[in-house]
Amino acid sequence: MPHRPSLALIALFASVVAITPLAIDMYLPAMPLLSQALATDSGAVQQSLSIFLAFYALGMLLFGPLADAVGRRPLALLGLAGFVLSSIWLSRSTDIESFLAGRALQAFFGAAATVVVPGLIRQLYQEHTAKGMSYVSMMMMLAPLLAPAIGSAVLALSDWRWIFLTLAGYGLLILLCSAKFFPATHPDNKRKPEFFSAYRTVLSRKLAQPLIAVSMFASFSFFCFLTAVPFIYIGHFHVDTSTFSILFGCNVLALIGANFANARLVVRHGSAKLLKVAFGSAVICALLLTAVGAVDAPLWAVVAAIIPLMASLGICATNADALILMEFPEHSGTATAVIGTLRFGAGAAAGPLLALGGQTSVLPFALLMLSGVGGMALALWFRQRRLAHPQ
Repeated sequence: MPHRPSLALIALFASVVAITPLAIDMYLPAMPLLSQALATDSGAVQQSLSIFLAFYALGMLLFGPLADAVGRRPLALLGLAGFVLSSIWLSRSTDIESFLAGRALQAFFGAAATVVVPGLIRQLYQEHTAKGMSYVSMMMMLAPLLAPAIGSAVLALSDWRWIFLTLAGYGLLILLCSAKFFPATHPDNKRKPEFFSAYRTVLSRKLAQPLIAVSMFASFSFFCFLTAVPFIYIGHFHVDTSTFSILFGCNVLALIGANFANARLVVRHGSAKLLKVAFGSAVICALLLTAVGAVDAPLWAVVAAIIPLMASLGICATNADALILMEFPEHSGTATAVIGTLRFGAGAAAGPLLALGGQTSVLPFALLMLSGVGGMALALWFRQRRLAHPQ
């Protein structure tokens, strides 16, 4: 297997990972139409997003150890094929029950395809895993930037069913490319998948535990932003939808730029150092955002605090994930599953907590993001203690 994969191969990995944000975001503009077409209420259609996240997490828990045991290429091809078929199923749904079942299958098979990518990057980049992760993250960020616009464009030309047929077409294209270009891999464990022992190995590694917590708390802050920002920008500051799209896109572009910079710097400085620098930046920006929220500052000040905070969180998560994967050369699939499951669990907690604090002002949202950064601080403190006093 080549040590330095081509840019085309990295783009293919990013395209595989992108099926998840595309599946989550592309159909959002069609939600009101779905409730009418499937003769149900909006609440039932909104459940399709929660079901997707739940079955995606379940799929990662199952397929992570399986990838370590049977190899990554066959699992990726199986997941992509299942994603294509379930997307076609969704396009033919005539009732809400069939639609929810299709979303569950789409997420489940999508997890099989995406869970293998970090392990492949670790095998290809070895000690420079963070560089590969940064490139994939940078390219993959185009998906949430473009997905709502793609969904809206499809609706302008046809009905909602073509959104899922478009996803099926995308999945089929990536499946064909993967069948031809995905590198052959060997199983990390030449044994039957032992799910509980594999998870016990990952979760019991003392130096990895704080890094897993860093990744989880960074994701919690990130999901706080995703959940609250429509209410903040549109509800509190009364911007129109086009302005909201521009402001949201600025955050995505900041994440892309941060991952590009990380990819260039990590070879020279290492993931551990860049994690510390990005964490320091996140602390400053989170405190600034909290101060801005406390004085009810204007929109430009909120945006100026959020953009560098999101970039800092992205660098923290990328380097924490790379350090975790380097800890588990024989269990990278399981480690990826742990990271992904905790991330989506943290994201699920963001919505209810924001609802408790209210979504009519910046301060509750800022305090929750600050609490996520505080959790990262505690995790990094524990990691430093364990490095200083290994047992």
